[in-house]
Amino acid sequence: MHNSEQIKFMSKLNADIVKNLYWEKERNIREIAQELGVSFWALYNYMNKNNISRRLPSECNYIVNKDKPQFESRKNIDAADQKIKTAGIMLYWAEGTLRGNTVDFANSNPEMVRTFLKFLRDICGVSEERLRVYLYAYPYHDIEKIKGYWHNVTKIPLSQFTKPYIRRGNQNLSNRKLPYGLVHVRYNDKRLLVLIENWINEYVIWAGTQVAKGGRLCKRSVLSKGRMEK
Repeated sequence: MHNSEQIKFMSKLNADIVKNLYWEKERNIREIAQELGVSFWALYNYMNKNNISRRLPSECNYIVNKDKPQFESRKNIDAADQKIKTAGIMLYWAEGTLRGNTVDFANSNPEMVRTFLKFLRDICGVSEERLRVYLYAYPYHDIEKIKGYWHNVTKIPLSQFTKPYIRRGNQNLSNRKLPYGLVHVRYNDKRLLVLIENWINEYVIWAGTQVAKGGRLCKRSVLSKGRMEK
């Protein structure tokens, strides 16, 4: 469609049609533009001109991923699996974050990383292709070497490793020995993050009932104090 034809077509377009496709049918701007036979920017400008609101980033993320494999946590687990679940809960309680929409576990210990991934895979039932690895390194690190190391530890394809963060300036303020840097295992799914948070809360309450007479472990969630916020 030529520009003059697009302008004429857009002038006759009903805003309700665009709203319905965008909000009710959950199409994105590019899909709607292709369906209507107009350019992306013509439709984008049309939506601005007609005050058709657009989704928040979190809503866009949901639309993009809603048809992709998510996760399916196991309902019936045996004693051995319960140990894995408890280990995963404790590891995330200590080294995870509850901010945003992403499960994000950070550690430099390969056995802890393997254990947490076993929790994600065997207990949470995550989709392998949605796992991501984010490396935190220093200038002295050989990035390709540490990527290979964490690939062997996690069994996550290198194509699912995101761009690493290289810490400049003071190379190690805490004086911790990090021969392979720090690794973040990430899974972008708010529902899974909420589920893990609920499991942590359940554990805190259960543990509280075991020692509550001594008053050393409060029954309400310690998460409200922000211990996990990083």
